[in-house]
Amino acid sequence: MTKTSLSFSLALMLVIDASMSIAADLPSPPNILFVIFDDWGGSRHSGVAGCQWINTPNFDRIAREGIHFANAFTSNPKCSPCRASILTGRNTWQLREAVSHNGNFPSGFETFPDLLERSGYTIGYTGKGWGPGDFRASGRTRNPVGPVYDKLKQESPTTGINKNDYAGNFEDFLQQRPADKPFFFWIGFHEPHRGYEWDTGARSGKSLDSVNVPTYLPDTEIVRRDLLDYALEVEWGDAQLGKALAVLEKTGQLDNTLIVVTSDHGMPFPFVKGQIHDDAFHLPLAIRWGAGVPGGRVVQDFVNVRDFAPTFLEVAGAAPHEQITGRSLTNILRSKTSGYIENRDVMLVGKERHDIGRIHDQGYPVRAIRTKEFLYVHNFHPERWPAGDPETDFGNVDPSPSKEVIKVLKGYYYDLSFGKRLPDELYRITDDPDCVNNLANELAFQNDVQRLRAQMVQLLKEEGDPRVLGTFGELEQYQYVGGRGKGYETWLRRQEETVLKSLQETLNANGSKEPAPQKSSAK
Repeated sequence: MTKTSLSFSLALMLVIDASMSIAADLPSPPNILFVIFDDWGGSRHSGVAGCQWINTPNFDRIAREGIHFANAFTSNPKCSPCRASILTGRNTWQLREAVSHNGNFPSGFETFPDLLERSGYTIGYTGKGWGPGDFRASGRTRNPVGPVYDKLKQESPTTGINKNDYAGNFEDFLQQRPADKPFFFWIGFHEPHRGYEWDTGARSGKSLDSVNVPTYLPDTEIVRRDLLDYALEVEWGDAQLGKALAVLEKTGQLDNTLIVVTSDHGMPFPFVKGQIHDDAFHLPLAIRWGAGVPGGRVVQDFVNVRDFAPTFLEVAGAAPHEQITGRSLTNILRSKTSGYIENRDVMLVGKERHDIGRIHDQGYPVRAIRTKEFLYVHNFHPERWPAGDPETDFGNVDPSPSKEVIKVLKGYYYDLSFGKRLPDELYRITDDPDCVNNLANELAFQNDVQRLRAQMVQLLKEEGDPRVLGTFGELEQYQYVGGRGKGYETWLRRQEETVLKSLQETLNANGSKEPAPQKSSAK
């Protein structure tokens, strides 16, 4: 053996020994607590992200004692598509019906809770699991997250806050599980999803002057009050997280529990939720595992919600599943360093149909690629309204005071949130994190547009995305199983009813007396 090969062999043995030593030091298998907010833009709105007007001490604690992931993303910024991606470990364009909001949960895909259960875990959830949508159509008899524990309720401070006693139901689950089995539990906060009780944020003592209004929203008093109502619900969710941590501490299981805290997408405001802008798909993420993860670190690697499934299976000692396209975070968790650990620096994003409101339930298909410097977006149907049709009230934007302000103001903010978009968008994230300055048509950035488009298409082809392979017919046909209140045909029927009512009133007003018959002039 040569001196070079001997050195290489010794180095390799040291790496293997170090890996085995790390693995031996980790508790196996750990409990897993997964906590997900609903509509929290925590990539900006947390203490560890530097936010001064929303207090998140318990999320900050998880980040401080564990790892704060500064670049966590969902591949589809809407509730049920994101949650399907979490559960299956796949991007949503790899999930047939699950690519769309409020559809059927697809058959033929495993979920990591089921896989954990088969490997010996006791599983359960409280609050919001997968949804909205129909999971029974695929033959499932329970939510894809697992058995539900929702019996206990608590008083809530506003009419908009859910009465679920999240921590109480978590403790109820722990009391019922076999003590000799590890657990996986999902806490799905309903907060800060709308609707909010108006002005409760300001009435709670929060200051209007403290709010940092993003540049894509008009800085008005109504918008500030709306943001404070959102902040109040974020803080309520964080307080429930604190209660869940207290349950783990009381039962002596805090340090042997892998705790993951995140959100499904950004805040429920125009330009954000359901749209392909950075604040829509850039997520909060903090992970703590006291006995297994060196804490006090900030990781910059780009990670995706589909990476949770392979991570949970690996730490549980379960076999990896061939359907999963996400990448385990285990090596990042075990590292002792901050910054870019595995040099993950590219992320794909996209959507098909979210909420309805266009004729024939048409969607607004988009694909995008996010790098350290840029967000490149391609809109496949720029002739359509990105947030839904005006006549159906832009149904992909939740009703809110902020939405009404923008509709009244028209102009710049109206165009940003509701107006039609160009086929290509390019935002330099390093200078424009709010994504309000589209550079796609500027001559100086044409090489960037072409380079990023080519890179995006190549990656999507490798993932078998029907939208770029030209086999997207089914994507346009997936059923919307929610209520039809936002449907185009509902608006059309109401219009017809309004017109008919108006005609009937006119006829009644003009025809209250029948005209007298005219006498014949014939003799």
